Amino acid sequence: MLTSLMLGASWNILIRRWPEYRKHCRKPHILKWHIVPLDLFYKTIVSLCIDLTQFGIAVVYLLLSAKNIHDAIKSFSNADISFCYVIIIVAACLLPALFLKSPQDFWWAVVLAMFTTCAAIILILVGSASDYEICHHSYHLPDFKLTNYFLGLGTLIASYGGHSAFPTIQHDMKKPTDFYKSTFLAFSILFCMYTPVSLMGFLTYGDSLRDSVINSIQIQRIQQAVNLLITIHCILTLTIVLNPLNQDIEDLFSVPHEFGIKRVIVRTGTMIGVTCLAESIPTFGPMLDLMGGTTLALTCLILPPLFYVFLLAGEKRAERLKAAIIAAIGIIGGGAATYSAIKELSTTQFKVPCYIQPFIHNTDSEGNTTSTNCCGRYQNLTTHDSVTCSAEKLDFYGKRKNP
Repeated sequence: MLTSLMLGASWNILIRRWPEYRKHCRKPHILKWHIVPLDLFYKTIVSLCIDLTQFGIAVVYLLLSAKNIHDAIKSFSNADISFCYVIIIVAACLLPALFLKSPQDFWWAVVLAMFTTCAAIILILVGSASDYEICHHSYHLPDFKLTNYFLGLGTLIASYGGHSAFPTIQHDMKKPTDFYKSTFLAFSILFCMYTPVSLMGFLTYGDSLRDSVINSIQIQRIQQAVNLLITIHCILTLTIVLNPLNQDIEDLFSVPHEFGIKRVIVRTGTMIGVTCLAESIPTFGPMLDLMGGTTLALTCLILPPLFYVFLLAGEKRAERLKAAIIAAIGIIGGGAATYSAIKELSTTQFKVPCYIQPFIHNTDSEGNTTSTNCCGRYQNLTTHDSVTCSAEKLDFYGKRKNP
């Protein structure tokens, strides 16, 4: 939250010094570098970092949306539809929503996403509470493994790290100076949402919990209702996080601000790129950790303090120590999280790319199984007789010392 406040204060200082930036601007996030004598190369690096962040998070949202829809198909029918095909279908359905100009044109999506998330949180807590009595008394915690904690740090950064989209949102506000109010409210709401779910999932399921708590909920009606709500949230949010990237590309190719065929071509190309990466790395958990440790660490913990320090240099004594501490945490934590995520992607969580799977037999062992992960030390306990357990993954958090 502190770096978000720094980012908002930086933008307010910028538009006060250069009033011409108050009008519509496609790249408000990059204008902060107007304050320092950096050449085009460094400005391009900053812009590229932000664009990669938006691109990677869009891939994660696409994978999560497709995963939830695929789980719903497995739960309600015997249809054998490949997860890889679901990714393509979801991307095609999302494409028309990407043609809107900026977040101010689909503010309703932000509001609706918030309500769907709130409803999903309540249902997750209800479902976890119903499983608590049986699952908690036989749950097992994973053995200590340092890389798991760094992966968790990557997930945490990704959960709170929407900073690269904040300048675009603040620029579209009627009163940009009130951005700090939005920051306090948004981070408070996120904390109140994430904390109960994290604690309840930990206390109820232990190490039977995998990439998503949704699959651990054993009441099918609740599980699939949460699936639907989270999918709606991801779809709506994806249209927002891709917007800064689309505007950067449109600025590069001098695409008119008005809707036209050039915008359609550019944004269709962006979605094709997102889909291709999702097909190459068809697992959202480690992908999320990787984004949290790389570009998100830069845009959330390193770049905002730098913007703030440079801008304050012309007005009052810069808070250099505070900025240095935050940046150091970002560099060390982000580096460790990146290493852990790459290790997971290449070893325990490795999945064959979708375009290679047709040439290899038995590459997706979960393709035809149920979507419910049972609880307990050996992941074989159910709270209802009608529940069928998915394949066990006792080594999900690393090989157990005492199986």
